[in-house]
Amino acid sequence: MNCRVALSTAFLATALFTSSACAQSNEGLSGAAERPVPRTDRNSQIAHEQLVEKARKGGIDVYFLGDSITRRWGATDYPEFLANWTKNFFGWNAANFGWGADRIENMLWRLENGELDDVNPKIIVVLAGTNNVGTDPGGEAKVENITRALRALVNVCQQKAPGAVIVLTALFPRNDNLAVIPTIQRINEHLVGMADGKRIRYLNVNDGLADKDGKLFEGSKDKLHPGLRGYQVWADGLKPIFTEILGPPTDTDHAPPPTGDPSARPPRSN
Repeated sequence: MNCRVALSTAFLATALFTSSACAQSNEGLSGAAERPVPRTDRNSQIAHEQLVEKARKGGIDVYFLGDSITRRWGATDYPEFLANWTKNFFGWNAANFGWGADRIENMLWRLENGELDDVNPKIIVVLAGTNNVGTDPGGEAKVENITRALRALVNVCQQKAPGAVIVLTALFPRNDNLAVIPTIQRINEHLVGMADGKRIRYLNVNDGLADKDGKLFEGSKDKLHPGLRGYQVWADGLKPIFTEILGPPTDTDHAPPPTGDPSARPPRSN
């Protein structure tokens, strides 16, 4: 089934979203992205169960929420990125709740089904929406749909963790189709309006990731996911906020152990 057929199918059966290639493009944009939708593939279900268990372990002061861009940073199946995560965030009790190919509606479902219950983090870092943007440019209706979904995501975070400061990270540029850069920029403009500078902060590190036209400084195979340089740019933007709210990192860390993709092969031992 090609992506055009999948688009019409998704409107009639939104519960069948998977991590197929279409999930990275325009699938489901006719639906309301602020409505929670579960991922139905077994790997995502197992990952959700693992993340619920991680949430129950507690000890989390910084909670990262997102899709694969977030997930890879603190995942056991990306050891180089995990080392960078540890170098930057050890001592702040940070835990990663990203999951690959998630759209905003999938994140909403995860939050509504246990992944933020009784965690009570002091900070929630959100980077969400690139899978709703996809590779096809959209008009104002698409921008408004994604913005409403992001507002709903913030609302759920506030309901589940009323004491947390939410850091809304601007959507990163993606270069698999530069024509979507204006769509990303318009969504980011709406994010500015959601922030109050106190309980909701807006963080835009895109000047460190790309030039004024959105062309990424650091190449990647899929022109979407950052490498170590990009993650360090994001970390450098976050750490002053963490220090302001939590103080400097301590010598110990109480966050739960990192998780990974349940389907990933374990790293080879030397």
